[in-house]
Amino acid sequence: MRIRASFLMAVLAAAVPTGAAGQAVPRAPDGTPDLSGIWQAVNSAAWNILPHTAEPGVPAGLGVVDGNDMPYTPAAAATQRDNYANRATRDPETKCWLPGVPRATYMGLPFQIVQTPAQISILYEYAHTLRNVFMNSPHPRGPIEFWMGDSRGRWDGDTLVVDVVHFNDQTWFDRAGHHHSELLHVVERYTPTSRDHMNYEVTIEDPKVFTRPWKMSMPLYRRLDSNMQLLDYECTAFDEAFRSGPAEQR
Repeated sequence: MRIRASFLMAVLAAAVPTGAAGQAVPRAPDGTPDLSGIWQAVNSAAWNILPHTAEPGVPAGLGVVDGNDMPYTPAAAATQRDNYANRATRDPETKCWLPGVPRATYMGLPFQIVQTPAQISILYEYAHTLRNVFMNSPHPRGPIEFWMGDSRGRWDGDTLVVDVVHFNDQTWFDRAGHHHSELLHVVERYTPTSRDHMNYEVTIEDPKVFTRPWKMSMPLYRRLDSNMQLLDYECTAFDEAFRSGPAEQR
């Protein structure tokens, strides 16, 4: 009996995902991982998703692209170089446009996940951006060009898989001019590894810009600050203040 009890306890322990600190992944009433909460990526991918050295006003970064290689077509690579050279005015972020997917995840600002069985909503602090992930339902017929695409989700074990299509071509992956076309297809995988951590993996396809699919990945961290909440980020107001300068200079 003691052997059976020990074996049963081992099986039950293996069935409950835990992180390095032994924190069990919280569960929603339907048994799926409960991803609800406020999360944030802590890296320099907002500046450049590839490894990069420090520049004035730009922190160095290790990169988040698997293999540190983006398989551009020759024409698309030339566009990226031109984007980079003119990033101060050409970057969609400077115009306060919606950031697109996956860029909204790693802009350096927190985002909140609100989860129900039928729909998962992601609220980004940046410019009050809202994105709805509709569960277990097909994409509408296209072509449709949305800033944040159309997101459809499903559970693959404990991983939330989100398929995103129907983009426009007006957003970038970062401030370094890495770009895509309206044919962009994004598959996100959110995998909790403990109560306060999850792995975020993205597969990118765009036959108009890239010669093959490629991936990026990064950890996401739950914000545990006391009274943590999303705050206002009025991009237009910040942008106008930046352009006009301090009052004593006007």
